[in-house]
Amino acid sequence: MSETVRTQLRVRASELEGRGWLNTGGKSLDLEALRGKIVLLDFWTFCCINCLHVLDELRPLEEKYSDVLVTVGVHSPKFEHEADPEALAAAVERYEIHHPVLDDPELATWKAYTARAWPTLVVVDPEGYIVAHLSGEGHADGLAVLLEELVAEHDAKGTLHRGNGPYVAPEPTSGTLRFPGKATQLANGNYLVVDSGHHRVVELRPDLETVERVIGSGTKGYQDGDAETARFNEPQGVALLPAELAARLGYDAVVADTVNHRLRGVALASGEVRTVAGNGVQRLLDAGPARVTDSGAGTWSEHHDGGPADFAADALDVGVLGLGTRVSLSSPWDVVWSEKLQRVVIAMAGTHQIFAFDPVAGEVSILAGSGLEGLLDGVAEEAWFAQSSGLAIDADDNIWVADSETSSLRRLVVGDSGVTVETAVGKGLFDFGFRDGDASEARLQHPLGVTVLPDGSVAVADTYNGAVRRYDPATKTVSTLARGLAEPSDVVVVNHDNTDPLLVVVESNKHQLVLVPIPKEAQQVDEGASQTHRPKSPVTPGTLELAVRFKAPTGQKLDDRWGDPTQLKISSTPPELLVSGGGTSVGLLRTLELSPDVPEGILHITARAAACDGPETEDGEIPDHAACHLYQQDWGIPVVLQADGDSELVLDLRGMD
Repeated sequence: MSETVRTQLRVRASELEGRGWLNTGGKSLDLEALRGKIVLLDFWTFCCINCLHVLDELRPLEEKYSDVLVTVGVHSPKFEHEADPEALAAAVERYEIHHPVLDDPELATWKAYTARAWPTLVVVDPEGYIVAHLSGEGHADGLAVLLEELVAEHDAKGTLHRGNGPYVAPEPTSGTLRFPGKATQLANGNYLVVDSGHHRVVELRPDLETVERVIGSGTKGYQDGDAETARFNEPQGVALLPAELAARLGYDAVVADTVNHRLRGVALASGEVRTVAGNGVQRLLDAGPARVTDSGAGTWSEHHDGGPADFAADALDVGVLGLGTRVSLSSPWDVVWSEKLQRVVIAMAGTHQIFAFDPVAGEVSILAGSGLEGLLDGVAEEAWFAQSSGLAIDADDNIWVADSETSSLRRLVVGDSGVTVETAVGKGLFDFGFRDGDASEARLQHPLGVTVLPDGSVAVADTYNGAVRRYDPATKTVSTLARGLAEPSDVVVVNHDNTDPLLVVVESNKHQLVLVPIPKEAQQVDEGASQTHRPKSPVTPGTLELAVRFKAPTGQKLDDRWGDPTQLKISSTPPELLVSGGGTSVGLLRTLELSPDVPEGILHITARAAACDGPETEDGEIPDHAACHLYQQDWGIPVVLQADGDSELVLDLRGMD
């Protein structure tokens, strides 16, 4: 039996507790009812892009092992809105989740399994014992190996029960649109709408109901071709190109084909769809082994094949990653055309960055963002974003960003010498709310869309507050233009018959577009500021020993060709919490020194490890062309300092019991 499944101390899995169940036909489940199956607990929350990636990673495993594996999604909400059972049911349908889901709004099961991050995976064997804790994404290959081992072991023991699982499909939503994403107005007055849930693009007439035509077959997948045969996979964003450029290129619109990790060009006259950027392989920040220079030592660390773009002397290509269809993207969520940059700007939600695409040269570059998740302003290459999901350009060529996971409105100031990042509204990764007034105190809740109004102010689709908010850069204040909407995902400014401008709001959870007037006087709302409520880890002031557990899957070997293939990046909020031990260095062990003068805060921890298939050579070395895998997870660990707290903190990147 492999070391992967051998265990010294067998730990019985805790019972599954929550408010209720989805995808079970109304039945409640418990571990006793699942005995004899391999159970994969997926702790997720529907705002989290990494969780959505994991849902897609698990689909092939669920299909291949359908007679022995039961995936249970444990929905442990980050935002207040996500605790709404109707919102959760809509999300389960939106993302086509085909396994049982436990609604865990009080984080009861989350706490029982000591989950510390979204996503977290826990594997329970057919006898009800925990065999693995996994954090983050990218574990599909390792899980496949583990499942084979568990199937062989429990087949031999007679403890594996084959047959159908407890999943019961819900009634699907029908209608013209299904969970639409973004929209834009065409020159003829119609609207080009990304019909995300139907995996297509739809042109609607100005009445917002009548379908002029459909582009895409409506079947999930990937295929270029004409309007009837082309396939998309949960596309989200759309941008129109200038007419002269479109005529030159042969396509008029760029669609962010999110789950396909591609940009697609659409010729509006013919409906033809072509791929213009992205190779379909999800991009990770680190594509493989490389030498780092920050410590002067030859070690494995982040491999960037390009840095932030440099706008000096017309040189945008300093940050070029490569030709468009050869480059890996990661969940592009929105796109917008920048006249100043002569680029399509991309909200690259999956890597927490802003990319740019030059459609003439066919090149993709990084515009801003280090790839670290959070809220940090400054020069482009050092800024932090968190799942940026909406983009707009103002009259001064600045780029406004709806940064969803930090519940913030950001601005990229594009100057002749480079790009800087500023925060207009928002405080941090775990801060949200519904509060108008001074921007420094105002709060949003997971906004997905943004547009610039004729007076220069900015309208925000404040998705989880069900509202459209307005930020005035002149007064630095926030107000509310409309509320009572069902997860608005985008907002478009229109001017019908030369009247006062109106807003077209994409009301995603009602599967429609609605016309909303801009009020003469906006509302002032104050329903408070909140923080994500997760259990705080009690730790002792002073020395804290941090350990991240990682064990490479069977058949893989740590990629030590360039030195230590593991890495930790550590910082804190507030910065004063961490006296020493912060920064980036190799290894998965670190001694931290916490200030006794800071009562509580958040430790931001990023762990990475690289492993490759092998060894298969006689000398035990990794073959030159072996497939390599990067394992990465970001944690935000809330801590409270107290004398009787723990002096050790252990996290699982890939921990095997």
